[in-house]
Amino acid sequence: MNHTPCVAIGLTLLSPPLLAAEGGFFEDSKASLSARNYYFSRDFSDIVGANQQSKAEEWAQGFILDFKSGYTPGTVGFGVDALGLLGIKLDSSPDRVNTGLLPVHGDGRAADEYSRLAPTFKARLSKTELRVGELQPNLPVLTFSDIRLLPPTYQGASLLSTELQGLTLQAGHLTSTHLRNEGGDGKMNAMLGHVPMRQAESDAFNYVGGDYAFNANQSSVSLWYGQLEDIYEQGFVGLKHSKPVGGWVLSANLGYFTAREDGDALLGSIDNQAFFSLFTARHGGHSFHAGYQGIYGDSPFPRVFANISPLGNEVPTYEFAYTDERSYQVRYDYNFAAMGVPGLTATVRYITGNNVDTGQGYEGRDRERDLDIGYAVQSGALKGLGIRVRNAMARSNYRSDIDENRLTLVYTWQLL
Repeated sequence: MNHTPCVAIGLTLLSPPLLAAEGGFFEDSKASLSARNYYFSRDFSDIVGANQQSKAEEWAQGFILDFKSGYTPGTVGFGVDALGLLGIKLDSSPDRVNTGLLPVHGDGRAADEYSRLAPTFKARLSKTELRVGELQPNLPVLTFSDIRLLPPTYQGASLLSTELQGLTLQAGHLTSTHLRNEGGDGKMNAMLGHVPMRQAESDAFNYVGGDYAFNANQSSVSLWYGQLEDIYEQGFVGLKHSKPVGGWVLSANLGYFTAREDGDALLGSIDNQAFFSLFTARHGGHSFHAGYQGIYGDSPFPRVFANISPLGNEVPTYEFAYTDERSYQVRYDYNFAAMGVPGLTATVRYITGNNVDTGQGYEGRDRERDLDIGYAVQSGALKGLGIRVRNAMARSNYRSDIDENRLTLVYTWQLL
């Protein structure tokens, strides 16, 4: 679907004459335009499954226009936000598609471009906000997964309230989704572990939950419920805590999920419980992490396609979330600002999993090593430019091996 004229109209609506009007609606408005250049490559050296494509490699340019208005004066304030997305193919081929950067036509070729412009209407009463339209929720049961060229979105209504100090309550009803590499929107699918379940579609995702911060914001607890109608329902309870100890900051992130089938059970019986833990010690520019994650029950971990989840050992290449899997992580981060080089960061991570019930009569095992290096230009003509390089190696005896490279460049202009 081509919405390029709509994007142009959206840019015109943000022109100075309209924004010159008086009132909080305009005075508190903000707008930014981000240019995101993305190269993505995955080599599948040991293909497992029906798809025999040996490589996915594409290069694309994306633009993200984000407009957020203020609120009109009065007891109930009203406003409108708008999100404009444009993706442009720079390099692709029918034998290298399906990177998640670009749509794929019926002839197997990637689209030259795709775009979307969508509004969100909002109303605020005291510290409670209602939003209707294009939404980007970021929840334990529906994590915001902006890991490709353009971000995904959902369509529906959400309610957020912070009336009580430390307590954030949210609820929502989503009726469709816009995937990260499409211009249009449609019904929602589920994933079980790493496997998309395209044979079943849902008309709605419902959620309700909250987070409570206490202990001078050093601790928080979370309780959430999510329902992909007629497919699965899922509960989550989480605990986060951090504490300074001398020159160190020690923190823990613990979470537990439980899921079962919902309504018409379009994917059949679902039985899953998942526990994760991630412990961190920070000192100066150093951060050391160690984590354990366990998947229990007769099913893999369920989530809405094509999202990641907040599981402690899930990364964008492997999920370590298949049936009965146990996985362990060690990770090290360094912020080079401690050495006088602000903006430069590096991460190295290793995760190994075992005990996977493959359903094929043998134990599944997998492992992954990731290296990420990022730099944000701090001054000069290129201030605001961010560069990130990612290299990953993932190996498994029950799914395809992956050698992955990503290069992203992002530059953001503040228009308002």
